[in-house]
Amino acid sequence: MGLLSSTPQHQPTSDDNAIVTSSTNNSTTPDNKMAAAPGRHSDNSLSLADKSETIELQLRATQSSAVHKDDLHLDRDGRDSIADGQVTDYRTYRRRWFGVAQLTLLNIIVSWDWLTFAPVASSAATYYNVTETSINWLSTAFLFSFVVISPVTIKILHMGPKLSIMVAAALVLIGNWVRYAGSHSSRGGTYGVVMFGQILTGLAQPFVLAAPTRYSDMWFSNRGRVGATALMSLANPFGAAIGQLVVPFMVEKPSQMSQGVLYVSIISSVCALPAFFIPAAPPTPASASALTSKLPLVASLRTASRSLELWLLLIPFAFYVGFFNSCSSLLNQMLNPYGLSDDEAGIGGALLIVVGLVVAAITSPILDRTKAFLPSIKCAVPLIATAYLAFVWMPETRAVAGPYAVLSLLGAASFALVPVALELLSEMSHPISPEVTSVLAWAGGQLLGGCFILISDALQAGPDADPPLHMKKALVFQAVVALLVAPLPLCLGLFGRADKVSLRRVRSDTAALSA
Repeated sequence: MGLLSSTPQHQPTSDDNAIVTSSTNNSTTPDNKMAAAPGRHSDNSLSLADKSETIELQLRATQSSAVHKDDLHLDRDGRDSIADGQVTDYRTYRRRWFGVAQLTLLNIIVSWDWLTFAPVASSAATYYNVTETSINWLSTAFLFSFVVISPVTIKILHMGPKLSIMVAAALVLIGNWVRYAGSHSSRGGTYGVVMFGQILTGLAQPFVLAAPTRYSDMWFSNRGRVGATALMSLANPFGAAIGQLVVPFMVEKPSQMSQGVLYVSIISSVCALPAFFIPAAPPTPASASALTSKLPLVASLRTASRSLELWLLLIPFAFYVGFFNSCSSLLNQMLNPYGLSDDEAGIGGALLIVVGLVVAAITSPILDRTKAFLPSIKCAVPLIATAYLAFVWMPETRAVAGPYAVLSLLGAASFALVPVALELLSEMSHPISPEVTSVLAWAGGQLLGGCFILISDALQAGPDADPPLHMKKALVFQAVVALLVAPLPLCLGLFGRADKVSLRRVRSDTAALSA
């Protein structure tokens, strides 16, 4: 091939200003050898991956080939003009934002589907002629559906994010219109049909909620992964905020439940249809770590199960996501007994999420540059535990100021934690494929969220209590458990195990660019 021109105009553009690197794609790298030996995947496998990175990068540096300037010119339209097995052109493509937008929309709408009924539980119970506990089961069944379909989600995401996105879109379309089929009459609905549709939308959630880390690993360099993961992942609670805020205005009385479900179904259809037209994969890898062979699924699960550091982060992540889901579902029932209306509770739920989104929008780009993942987690976790403790007494103030302030703090700390924790799980577990830790983390959160809703419902006071049907015991329960799991992530990197929390993907990418 011809010599590479050194003039800047011949280099391919990169949307996030990442450095474009060309290197040989050697199919016999140490990572590939490790992936081919499933019998040795344990914590030692991760150590072996660390040791192999230097060898792999040396191979890439010493065997790099030049690219003809005409080839680079052809790459500007997104087509790979480089022969397979010779040169790898690390770059990012503008088309990646189509997938980001689609995952963001689907995460918004699938979460809105989840909270279609909870913010107006009393009206929904009257419309479907069931108890409020049955309405709570619509939220609970949605969360449990995530856990049931998780093994399939891991397998499909391992094949690529586009297939996962299309499966989610199909389930969202079918599930929403099934729900409307059970709600088409203004005089009353069919609860069983609505439950079936709700389960279908619940089955859609893991395919988009666990996809952001897989998608950002494929399409983004290490300078943009946290921001991309944050945007796509935090769209899910943003959808919950929309549900908390908008649904009470859409459904002001039981007879309006039908039109509320119809509106959500139409919006869901508009958001889901573009999923079938997004690009499947970039023509060339975005970074060196994207080329690293990932461990097979069985070996990945075995290795993850033996990593203490992963458990120290997975456990609190699952518990805090579970409490967030439970609190979002039951917020009206926590505040209504003390005189706060559905609208005021909806505003509180919106604050919980909107403030968190603003904080995440500020912190994610900073952490993308500084890579201070572990310090940020160790700051966020104590704040989350403290907020749950303070919220125990907030409904009793019978005013909005206290609950709003604590919910804002809880949202800020929780949303700052989510994308960083997901990325740190991927970094610590590399070369395990990112969807494995992502699905495990989210599945744990959904499972515990469903359990916490049932526990909180069981702890609700009776109609003869003062005030009737208050949830003080449920608030105490979530505060105690939140405090108990808080020390776990604070132990990361201590006791001589600092090497276990190293950023493996970042180190691999940085070394490749330096070479």
